[in-house]
Amino acid sequence: MKVLIINGSPRKQGNTQVALEEIAKQLAKHDIDSEVVWLGNNPVRGCVACGKCKANGDSRCVFGDLDITNAMIAKMGECDALVLGSPVYYGQPAAQLLALQQRMCYAGGANLVNKPAAAVCVCRRGGATAAFQTLNMPFQMMNMPIVTSQYWNIAYGCLEGETAADAEGLQTMRTLANNMAWMLKKLHGIEVADLPEREPWNPTNFIR
Repeated sequence: MKVLIINGSPRKQGNTQVALEEIAKQLAKHDIDSEVVWLGNNPVRGCVACGKCKANGDSRCVFGDLDITNAMIAKMGECDALVLGSPVYYGQPAAQLLALQQRMCYAGGANLVNKPAAAVCVCRRGGATAAFQTLNMPFQMMNMPIVTSQYWNIAYGCLEGETAADAEGLQTMRTLANNMAWMLKKLHGIEVADLPEREPWNPTNFIR
């Protein structure tokens, strides 16, 4: 089993990467492979509603050669679950990640349907719940079981690397990974415990 993890931040080693790496490390403890793909700094174009992907019937966007979209659709054909990670800009996910998600769902939906999915958002202070909800909505339309955690899948940090100090945020990522591993094994008929494992809660507050 393998999970595709997409980092939609323009900063390759920023706080979104810190959160996603925590998920990948925890998945590995359950013998679940993962691949963290950085979306990069190159533009990802939005869908222009041309309908060519449906007409061609090949699960490819006709504009895919211009960006990473078709490569991600192809990877999803080989993966069993998806995690999308994004920083929060003005209460919204990064534009390039949102464009990618929309085109993956529309052109390559056959490679996504019925596969567990989760969204992760990282912010300095606010707006994360709105961005988190935005990323989750397409999953529901694609019949993708949404993997939950002990809290919304949110971590905090401003300067690069600060998320490593958000103990509760990182625990939320590990709990997410535990739940995803448990769900994947259940779906694949692998015998597991009746419930996923839990860590003692480690709350982190930010008033200083």
